Amino acid sequence: MNIQLAPTGLNPFDDPLDRILAEIALSVQLPPSLHNKAKSRYEAVRRHLEATTVFFDQIEHFYPQGSMAIDATISTRGTDDEYDLDIVSQLVGRFCGMAPLEILTELEAALADYPVQQILRQTRCVTLFYADKMHLDVTPSLRVYGTLDRESLITHAKGPRRSIDDRFVDMNACGFAQWYASRTPLELRMAKEFHRRWLDHAGLAARTDADVDEVPDQCDFIVKNTATLALQLLKRYRNIRYATYSGRIPPSVMLSYYAGLAAQPNMSLSAMLVRLASWIIRDIEQASLYGRLLHIANPICEADVFTDRWPESIAQQKEFAEYLRELVRSLEAMRKGGMFPNTMMDVFRGNFGDRVVTRAADQIATEIGGGIQQSRQLYTRRGGVLLPSAAAVAAPVVNPAVSTARPHTFFGRKI
Repeated sequence: MNIQLAPTGLNPFDDPLDRILAEIALSVQLPPSLHNKAKSRYEAVRRHLEATTVFFDQIEHFYPQGSMAIDATISTRGTDDEYDLDIVSQLVGRFCGMAPLEILTELEAALADYPVQQILRQTRCVTLFYADKMHLDVTPSLRVYGTLDRESLITHAKGPRRSIDDRFVDMNACGFAQWYASRTPLELRMAKEFHRRWLDHAGLAARTDADVDEVPDQCDFIVKNTATLALQLLKRYRNIRYATYSGRIPPSVMLSYYAGLAAQPNMSLSAMLVRLASWIIRDIEQASLYGRLLHIANPICEADVFTDRWPESIAQQKEFAEYLRELVRSLEAMRKGGMFPNTMMDVFRGNFGDRVVTRAADQIATEIGGGIQQSRQLYTRRGGVLLPSAAAVAAPVVNPAVSTARPHTFFGRKI
C-alpha cells in the first residue's frame, strides 16, 4: 500500500539565500497588529452598512477576496507600511435591479459618515482610508444564481455620470481562493517557523509556542507554503519595478494564479521564486510570439478574466517578462555563488527596496551575532562567516599578490 504523506516543506531559515528572501518577505508582511485590525474593521464596516436603511437586510455575504483571502497580503506599491485589503459585499433585494453606478453611489453614500480619513468611490469599489495607512476596498457584487457558489457580477462604472462603458463584470473570488488553497497545501515545517518569526518580529515571541503547536490552519494568519511566500516576493518585486509607473501594472490576482499553477511542495524558496517567474515568462513569450495579449482567466469561472485591464499592449507584457528575466538571472547567479556578497545585497535592494532589505539584513546580522556566541553560525564554502549587513558578508582574507579577486559564496552548511 502506498501511503501519501503530507508535505512538510523546507524551513527557509535553514538556507542562507532563502533566509534573506524570507526575511525580506517578513519585512513586507501585514503585521499582527494590523491583521487583527483588518478582521475587526471589515466586520465593523458590515455592521455599519447593515445599520443603514438602504443596506439593512440587503447583504447576503461579506467576505475577503484577493490577497487577504489567501494570506498573501504585502505592503502597497511604492510603500513599506501601507496595505490594501479587499472585501466583497454580496448584495440582494433591491440592488438586483440597479445599474452599476447607482450601486456604487449608494455604497458611497452609506459610508459617507464612516470614521476614516477619506472615502473614495472608485471604478469597481469604494475605498476607506484609515489613519494607520490601511486601505479597505469594499466591492459590491450581485450573486449569479445557478452557477458555482458565490459566482457574482461586480460593478464597473467610472462616474460621475452614467456611461455606455458602465457594466457588470463576472467574478468568483471565493471560488478562486478555494482553487488556490487546493493547489498550495500546507507545508507544516515551513509554516510553523515562518509564523513563529512573524510573531517574533512583532514582539509577540511569548505567544509563539502556544500558537504554532496547533495546526496552523487554526491560527489567525499564516503563510502556509513556499509558493505563497514566493508569490509575496514576486509581488514586492513587481511593486518596486513599477513604483513610479502611472498606468496599470501586472495584477496581483494573475500572479496568484501562476503561484497556484507553479506550486510544488518541498522546494527551496529561491527555487520556487525562479520557477514561478519562469512560468510567467514562458506564457508571455508564447503569447507575444503569436501577436496575442496574455489572457488569464479564473480557473473555475472562465468569464472572470484576470487580465481584462492588463496588459494593454504586447510591448507592455514583454516589458514585464524582461523584468522577470532580470530577477531570474540574479537569483540563479546567487544560487551558483557567482556574486560578491556586497554586490548581492545591492541587487536585493534594487529588486525589493532599500528599507526592507536593510531591515532584513540587520535582523539576520543580529541573529548571527548571537549565533556566533553559541557556535551556531553559518559558514561559507571558503570558511567565511555569513554577516549580511551593509558590508553583506565577511569576506575571506585575499592574498594581495593575487590581482583578481574571485567571488565567494555562503551557501554551505555549518561544519
